[in-house]
Amino acid sequence: MTKPSLPELLHAAVTAVGGTERPGQVTMAETVAEAIDDGSHLLVQAGTGTGKSLGYLVPALAHGERVVVATATLALQRQLVERDLPRTVESLHPLLRRRPNFAMLKGRSNYLCLHRLHEGVPQEEEGGLFDQFEAAAPTSKLGQDLLRMRDWADETETGDRDDLTPGVSDKAWAQVSVSSRECLGASKCAYGQECFAEMSRERAKLADVIVTNHALLAIDAIEGAPVLPQHEVLIVDEAHELVSRVTGVATGELTPGQVNRAVKRAAKLVNEKAADQLQTASEGFERVMELALPGRIEEVPENLGYALMALRDAARTVITAIGTTRDKSVQDEDAVRKQALAAVENIHDVAERISNGSEWDVVWYERHDRFGASLRVAPMSVSGLLREKLFTDRSVVLTSATLKLGGDFNGVGASMGLAPEGTEGEDLPVWKGVDVGSPFEYRKQGILYVAKHLAKPTRDGTRTDMTDELSELIQAAGGRTLGLFSSMRAAQAAAEELRTRIPEYPILLQGEDTLGELIKAFAADPETCLFGTLSLWQGVDVPGPNCQLVVMDKIPFPRPDDPLMSARQKAVEEAGGNGFMAVAATHSALLMAQGAGRLIRATGDRGVVAVLDPRLATARYGSYLKASMPDFWFTTDRNQVRRSLSSIDATAKKAASEKADAEKADAEKVDAEQVVAEKADAE
Repeated sequence: MTKPSLPELLHAAVTAVGGTERPGQVTMAETVAEAIDDGSHLLVQAGTGTGKSLGYLVPALAHGERVVVATATLALQRQLVERDLPRTVESLHPLLRRRPNFAMLKGRSNYLCLHRLHEGVPQEEEGGLFDQFEAAAPTSKLGQDLLRMRDWADETETGDRDDLTPGVSDKAWAQVSVSSRECLGASKCAYGQECFAEMSRERAKLADVIVTNHALLAIDAIEGAPVLPQHEVLIVDEAHELVSRVTGVATGELTPGQVNRAVKRAAKLVNEKAADQLQTASEGFERVMELALPGRIEEVPENLGYALMALRDAARTVITAIGTTRDKSVQDEDAVRKQALAAVENIHDVAERISNGSEWDVVWYERHDRFGASLRVAPMSVSGLLREKLFTDRSVVLTSATLKLGGDFNGVGASMGLAPEGTEGEDLPVWKGVDVGSPFEYRKQGILYVAKHLAKPTRDGTRTDMTDELSELIQAAGGRTLGLFSSMRAAQAAAEELRTRIPEYPILLQGEDTLGELIKAFAADPETCLFGTLSLWQGVDVPGPNCQLVVMDKIPFPRPDDPLMSARQKAVEEAGGNGFMAVAATHSALLMAQGAGRLIRATGDRGVVAVLDPRLATARYGSYLKASMPDFWFTTDRNQVRRSLSSIDATAKKAASEKADAEKADAEKVDAEQVVAEKADAE
């Protein structure tokens, strides 16, 4: 039998999921297959609606080697495992003569821990364990969630938090889960044979396709203890998120509260001298943190240096001494010791890292009204780490709707440790970038409007002219507005003002309900608007007429006092580059591309992206930012855009009215037929 061609396989898979083949999807599948075959790397930009999941799954399954797919969002992970992969595997089976199997793998804390469920949670104050089901009032929300999870534990096959419906709070889940550092290990745990996390790893070892997330991929790369099975192909979906996720995993934090909890956990597990040493170091660190002012620490001050060395040395002493329990009343000693060790080891590692003062790290203080001061450390760049850990011994495909910034892939490539496309040299990963386009006709479906007449935004300043403009745009659109704001304060101020000014258009505000419920409410009512910040720039998918105006209050540059961003910008400048373009402009371009992508989600969608910041039209970097966004028809004419919005609104209302009339006619027809049938039966 001849080997089936890639177009044949793609056609079978697309038919199975009820989709439509698109030229961009075919191009993507072909370039992914080429990269896998020759062991090179690929950055592929595939616009919304391309069908990129099948564009990489089909060639990966056809190749036959084990593949890891890492994505940023839970929604896409579930879509892959519950919809795309089952249908694709079944559709390709007759052609490939094999049925590849697949599994999902997440970090340990995503799975129910049977030991913690049955034996209780280590108590910080006493060093023993308590029964969380007894401690929580059964009438409280926490108590009810815990009881529900105990029942669920007897039914679930996966123990995966995301399979628990409805979900529970982070506080409730923390009572029944452990981190990898807190885990006893399958061989030492009484429940090791039944462990959900271990079973998920065993399934992954046997799978041809492993679906995981960016965070676990980062842990696998950074910590040197492989979590993922050996694989020949890595596909990173939502790849524009990868650098920030890897940075997050590589970031360390110390707070007085965290150190105090570690002291309490370790107190009864070590001798008095070791416990007192850690207690004294903790008090010294707390005194330093009381005086901490937010901002970057370019050189560790003497008092902080002494406090960190004292913490590091005390933590090392406790780690060495923790093998012997001082109080024999402690029950389930292994669990208590493991949790204490995890807390103390983290303190030791972060304190030592900051004390060592690597030039590749950025250290800063943060202060929160609710949580107090914290000390943080993050890598200046993760590009070297990614180049070394990601692009060796396997073919890597990175895909997203937004990878091509300012007209090429080099900006995103550089953030991942790749030299400019086409550069040759020893130890340089070979890669190419491909833009397979979008099935949408952006210039016919959307308008990019820049409010050039507005005043330039100032930091934390009130913008009355911006609020006036936003109000008029919402009225012209008849609601239907997604408001993307650069800060929560700006979103709250706009919502508060407009709720008074145009009460006929309900305004939902991020934080006033769960994101899922807010998006559901926004999608259900055309007159409703939704305002919010970062997660809305990337996490809203509302096709159809209920999202026809996407507004950005200003270009989302990082705050000038953001320690990590400003340090990265300074480092680029010191190396002779343009720090502003490499860091601030690239950051903004990525967000604006994602934000503008909220508008056109289906072939019938129409609408306007309105940027209420004149700099997009007037500043030199404006053309770079515009080149990163979908190719909408561009205007700065405020009257033109209002007419367009009114026309789009009228068309949507007419369509909704016609649909309602048709549904009413259908219902009346059914009623009439039922009356006739009833008369016939009576006769």
